[in-house]
Amino acid sequence: MAAVAAVVSIGIRPSWSTRLVRIALVFAALAVLFWLLVLPLLAIFAEAFRQGVAFYLDAIRQPDTVAAVRLTLTVAAIAVPLNLIFGLAAAWSMTHFDFPGKALLGALIDLPFSVSPVVAGMMLILVFGKDGWLGSWLEAHDLQVIFALPGLVLATVFVTLPFVARELIPLMQAQGSEQEEAALTLGANGWQIFFRVTLPRVRWALLYGVLLCNARAMGEFGAVYVVSGHLRGITNTLPLQVDQLYQENFSAAFAAASLLALLTVLTLGIKRFVEWRHGGELGANH
Repeated sequence: MAAVAAVVSIGIRPSWSTRLVRIALVFAALAVLFWLLVLPLLAIFAEAFRQGVAFYLDAIRQPDTVAAVRLTLTVAAIAVPLNLIFGLAAAWSMTHFDFPGKALLGALIDLPFSVSPVVAGMMLILVFGKDGWLGSWLEAHDLQVIFALPGLVLATVFVTLPFVARELIPLMQAQGSEQEEAALTLGANGWQIFFRVTLPRVRWALLYGVLLCNARAMGEFGAVYVVSGHLRGITNTLPLQVDQLYQENFSAAFAAASLLALLTVLTLGIKRFVEWRHGGELGANH
């Protein structure tokens, strides 16, 4: 690596063999991406429209599919802001204060990365289910968490919990707290420091984390599969609706899957735009 850096720094053109290896590596990477990502994505849309546009439009207008789309967006609209608030609070605490249990908090933030989503769903059932730790209390107060919207939200919040925090913590650590301390010296209170100093410095990394969180929330399957109860038109999110349709109507399943793919592509497109416009600030995060 040092030799390559030296060649670049002094402006020597790489040899033909070096350029050939570089081109081969680029084409190999593109080929892998094409076969593993682009081709399956194109296959989804090809199968979705295989029986014509009329069939596609009729499939995505089915009441159960529309309800699944609405529920998916609702769950994401609740879970993502919750993780945004938690991520900001956790990142601020981890980077600005020393307190007992700081290392434990960092480990707990990463816990959803190492726990299977299915296990996460089972954990929620053990706590909030009918026979769970809080089941009797919830039933006595006529509250339903599992097989209802609250359970879907809790499952989604759990699996997406690290995304915002893990985008902000390294960036805040790299930036330090000198500007916040200067603002405090000049008489600013805590909220003024947060909204006028801290938040503007991390806004694009925050948006980046929110986009990742949103993409994961809309595509979550394992955890919500366990806690949903598979009630079509009631607790089926779009990934669960695709799974059920796949067993009944192959083309309709791909039509519904294309909606999920469009939502994902839109989110990733916004993510790439943020990376392109604010790559320098986001690069400091890594």
